[in-house]
Amino acid sequence: MPPEPLPFAEPFAAGLLDPAIAAPGLIGDAAGRLAGKRYDVYRNNVTMGLAKTIESIFPAVRHWVGEKTFRGLAIDHARAEPPSSPLLFDYGHGFADWLDRIAPPEFAGWLADLARLERLWLDAWHAADAAPLDPTALAAVLPEKLGDVRFVAHPAARMFSSRHAVVSLLRAGRGDGEAPADRNRPEAALVTRPAFDVEVRFLPPGGAAFLTALIAGEPLGVAAAMALDQAPDIDIAAALAAMLAAGVFTRLADA
Repeated sequence: MPPEPLPFAEPFAAGLLDPAIAAPGLIGDAAGRLAGKRYDVYRNNVTMGLAKTIESIFPAVRHWVGEKTFRGLAIDHARAEPPSSPLLFDYGHGFADWLDRIAPPEFAGWLADLARLERLWLDAWHAADAAPLDPTALAAVLPEKLGDVRFVAHPAARMFSSRHAVVSLLRAGRGDGEAPADRNRPEAALVTRPAFDVEVRFLPPGGAAFLTALIAGEPLGVAAAMALDQAPDIDIAAALAAMLAAGVFTRLADA
């Protein structure tokens, strides 16, 4: 069982993220003098520490809204949704949904989806290590059995499909590409970390359905049919080769 909280913990924590709450009277020095100013300094450090954590997770979002606006958003989010875990890399999972609720009209929709993709980037970064599947493993499968092949996904593999140009926005916002001419162009992202670096790639039309099915454990034939139903022009062989090259899978499920 977790230890019981200390009697002063709750009143001490209550005002850390709310500047309207006065410093608790239980804080003082050896002479009995209240330490309200010291509490305010600590409160400010906590708030700014959480805001900087949000800034480090969402650099592309910060780029597109501007540093000053983003700092205000990060502080407001820290006060509205404090961490639920002592691990700071777990923080920020609710930031995108929060942006959906409060983002100004000019950022509506695409900014929250960009935040979702950046959060997936960090999740992939912290995922477990695993060796990617050797693409030549498929050469050992009989041609008539290829449709039955199932894959085991790499722990870092993520997929995100958006009605907005999130991959282009992410790359440009992180200094690795040009700004998209149309932010409302649908894009699907493949996020992987086959070695030490996270990679974000474009998925072709139908690629999201194909990859989603494969990660869910569907046989290759079923996944291909789902992709073709959504995008009749998709090149299944090329899409699969690109996924294998990106390190999306670790092994064949029946190997």
